[in-house]
Amino acid sequence: MVHDRSSEQWLSQGSDTDDISTLLVQLVPRLAYFAEVARHEHVTRAAQEIGVPQSTLSRAVVRLERDLGVTLFARTGRTVSLTPAGRTFLSSVERALAEVERAAESVRADADPRAGKVAFGFLHTMGSETVPGLLRAFRADHPRVRFTLVQNYGEAMLGGLRTGELDLCLTSPLPDAPDLIGRRLDEQRLRLVVPDDHRLAGRRRIRLAEAADDVFVTLEPGYGLRRITDDLCAQAGFTPKVAFEGEETETLRGLVAAGLGVALLPPPAVPRPGVVELTVTAPRAVREIGLAWLDGHPDTPPVAAFKKFLLSRRGRLIPEPDQPAS
Repeated sequence: MVHDRSSEQWLSQGSDTDDISTLLVQLVPRLAYFAEVARHEHVTRAAQEIGVPQSTLSRAVVRLERDLGVTLFARTGRTVSLTPAGRTFLSSVERALAEVERAAESVRADADPRAGKVAFGFLHTMGSETVPGLLRAFRADHPRVRFTLVQNYGEAMLGGLRTGELDLCLTSPLPDAPDLIGRRLDEQRLRLVVPDDHRLAGRRRIRLAEAADDVFVTLEPGYGLRRITDDLCAQAGFTPKVAFEGEETETLRGLVAAGLGVALLPPPAVPRPGVVELTVTAPRAVREIGLAWLDGHPDTPPVAAFKKFLLSRRGRLIPEPDQPAS
């Protein structure tokens, strides 16, 4: 079998990964030549079809046979026919070339400035209004661009940028890492959310220090909003007593409505019964929203267009919230 003999040759050269990689680099450019000769069973016609000198094609096939240690063609003048090993090898080569062509078509399609793809991540709290509005506005001028959307917390999205899962993400706070670039786009006010029977529920504005004796419900460590909550409480002179930790802000609102604590949260898309949302006057309770991407990573045209669009929304990213309930 071709596979067995080529494997033996690889092993005889050493099983080191570098040796195998070198052999593959030598083999791959010759596979398309081999497949073309196999289809025509004639070296001259194959050379004319693909537009290379006949001598180049002949040498490439001979070198392929030498590298594999297998005779792929039986030769009669310029006419050739596949050996049994050649027929076995051809079926694998055609599958491999077809897969490469599909991959090439896929990346070309993704990079098409009119109909390519953008992998875009954003915080859960921006999924109900902000992101749909952004996509609607962008697609007015780029109707065929496709999106892969990922909702997650900040650290997970930064990891997605590093692994290539994401092209861009909206996150908070901005990343502080040498391999990532962040640009501030807007800020979002945070409110102290309390049960509607809470002692502060009749107020419109409070200082955060007034909640120092309350228990808090917060997002889990690792979420940007949790870090911001801890920092704001520290500025107000206390460490929050955390009763419950969750993964989603609307779940926290439900816990507040159930009387299980208070929370610092961005405004809801739809008012939630059972809670009152209070403006925090001191310290200044906001979170910065920014756009992040991997430094040095080349943008495809659709990614570059969407990045330019998002940066143009600086100061206008977050819709103006309604006034908190009194």
